[in-house]
Amino acid sequence: MTGCTNSVKEQQSEGETMEHGAMEGMEGHMDHDNVTPLQASDGTQELVIPPLLDKQTDSDFEYEVVAQEGTTQFFDGSITKTYGYNGNLLGPTVRLKEGETVKVKVRNELNEPTTFHWHGLEVPGSEDGGPHDEIKPGESKVVTLKANQPAATLWYHPHAHKKTSEQVFKGLAGMLYVEGADQDSAGLPTSYGLDDIPLIFQDRIFDKNLQLNYDELMNSDGTIGDVSLVNGTVNPKLTVTQPVMRFRILNGANARNYTLRLSNGASFTQIASDGGLLEEPVKTDEITLSASERSEILIDFSEMDSNETVAITDEEGTILLPFDLAFEGEATRKSVESWTSDEPFLTEKEKDLPISKQIELFGMMDMVTINGKKFDPERIDLRQKKGVPEVWEIYNKPDNMGGMIHPFHIHGTQFKIISRDGKEPAPNEQGLKDSVLIEPGERVKLLVTFPEEGTYMYHCHILEHEDNGMMGQVEVY
Repeated sequence: MTGCTNSVKEQQSEGETMEHGAMEGMEGHMDHDNVTPLQASDGTQELVIPPLLDKQTDSDFEYEVVAQEGTTQFFDGSITKTYGYNGNLLGPTVRLKEGETVKVKVRNELNEPTTFHWHGLEVPGSEDGGPHDEIKPGESKVVTLKANQPAATLWYHPHAHKKTSEQVFKGLAGMLYVEGADQDSAGLPTSYGLDDIPLIFQDRIFDKNLQLNYDELMNSDGTIGDVSLVNGTVNPKLTVTQPVMRFRILNGANARNYTLRLSNGASFTQIASDGGLLEEPVKTDEITLSASERSEILIDFSEMDSNETVAITDEEGTILLPFDLAFEGEATRKSVESWTSDEPFLTEKEKDLPISKQIELFGMMDMVTINGKKFDPERIDLRQKKGVPEVWEIYNKPDNMGGMIHPFHIHGTQFKIISRDGKEPAPNEQGLKDSVLIEPGERVKLLVTFPEEGTYMYHCHILEHEDNGMMGQVEVY
């Protein structure tokens, strides 16, 4: 599974080779089977670890998150204009404890409106930070966030209508953790920045002046670049000082899919998906994440030769994050327990529920729709009762060019995948999710329950498709 788009040069000739009868105006459409390759990391920069956001003291709010302009030196001798939260690029990691309620002051110091969306957090629609919640330049507000859900790796980013793709492209994104007792009882690594590492994978394309010139570089089918960033670092490496490492991986790209492997062919263990721990740990040798999906994995380095090249690569074998193995003294492996649940991930009753909502994803570029319609902020597309599970069937309708992969995201809920084309989901999808990769022609059934009331978005998480109106609204009452 390779992604959604071609390079800018490939785009320019795409329209000349289209089959007769293709949709008019599709000259910039990207072929998801022929994606711009990423440049390999040469491992010259130690990976930047986002700082943890400190709680405020002597204030009526616990945290403050500020969207601001800045500059970043990605390349020697050049300064690139960027956006960031509380800094020049990306943002600090926000950690909440399961069951904790906090107030967060969000402030916009950009020269354009933005929003603060808490992706994956099950909060009331009024606190969700969707396109209705724009904050104008120079303004701020205080939102109340309650982490009333299992431990999970979530994230935050802007969701301003028709501006999300550009603002994320320029650097607005940060990690959001919900932490709970379940991870501690399983013996998982929990020392942030030591053996518990956030990894934000993104790709970028720069103009001739090494700027993130979105107006010039964007593609309406999903902007993809050849420069690989991990936590905003070009040519990163990570020095590993613990034998067992936990990596919380976010695909923070606008559109690219990532299939991640280890360069030495070793297996690793996936322990969590978007919304928390899987039903049981899954041993694998690769994971695929579409835009906005997360995965937590454990890598056991204790049996690897310290002189052996070890790196996270993509499906082409391109090195994205090389490791320097530097255990201090005796490498004592930390025991990680399996866990089981008294209840199956999906009960027979849940599996037998009838389909109550049907969603059809279709199109490309600025001709994308959901159920034949583009987003209208004044229109409620669906209604669902709070706390009542329903089955949504999502169909990715192909077009006469074959269609595109669409990562489908629902705000305000962590759903369960019931089936893909009638088949049980793979073990690594038997965990709570808020985003799901859907192939052209595929039908995916989801068990969706909203724990809070409000109006929530559902949309394709190719950010350019979202901005082009591939989005709907569900009112939860």
